[in-house]
Amino acid sequence: MEPDRKPTIVPALGFRLLTPLYDSVIAATVREKTFRPALIDAAAICPGQDVLDLACGTGTLATMIGTRVRGVRLSGLDADPQVLAIAEHKSRTAGLVARFDQGYSNHLPYPDESFDRIVSSLFFHHLSLLEKLATAREAFRVLRPGGELHVADWGRASSWLMRALFVPVQLLDGFANTRDNVSGGLPAVFVDAGFADVRQTQTFATVFGTLALYRAVKFPDPKSGK
Repeated sequence: MEPDRKPTIVPALGFRLLTPLYDSVIAATVREKTFRPALIDAAAICPGQDVLDLACGTGTLATMIGTRVRGVRLSGLDADPQVLAIAEHKSRTAGLVARFDQGYSNHLPYPDESFDRIVSSLFFHHLSLLEKLATAREAFRVLRPGGELHVADWGRASSWLMRALFVPVQLLDGFANTRDNVSGGLPAVFVDAGFADVRQTQTFATVFGTLALYRAVKFPDPKSGK
């Protein structure tokens, strides 16, 4: 991907008219009340940490983090102003103080080493392989040494049934973009971006296939002492 190319904005559920239905559809189809808390638990977020919800969408995950971990400094980023408005309203309604920025995942508008944790859910499968790598490299850049990236997204199908159930997602989001997910290729993307201790930590069977949680760590650079 060219360094200055901006990824295409993919509206929630693929069409802007369906954006208001996004939260209801996700809650009903992908075991949201199970996988999002599991993602937060895996990230082991502590009060006082700086946390970025990458491609935050309507802000469900960011709001859940702020509600569960009081004292966290929370930011959310998305390219779509329509979902950012929903996220901001959701956060205010929950009584949280959070920052929501409009921007692109391959050009994060943050200085190096800004965050202790980056979380992302149901985003990477929208990206081409080159966009996935550029996004992972940006996540690596803005994480502090010892920081962690935690991703929930579609993973390698755990059975033929799960593989068949994933076809509608591929029809909606594109076979090329989702190929790396269903083949189990996301960990290799994170390794190529510089992360270490990359692992798949948990999977969930859903009506649209296998959802996986991934963890990747930015180890300190021994050459710089950081």
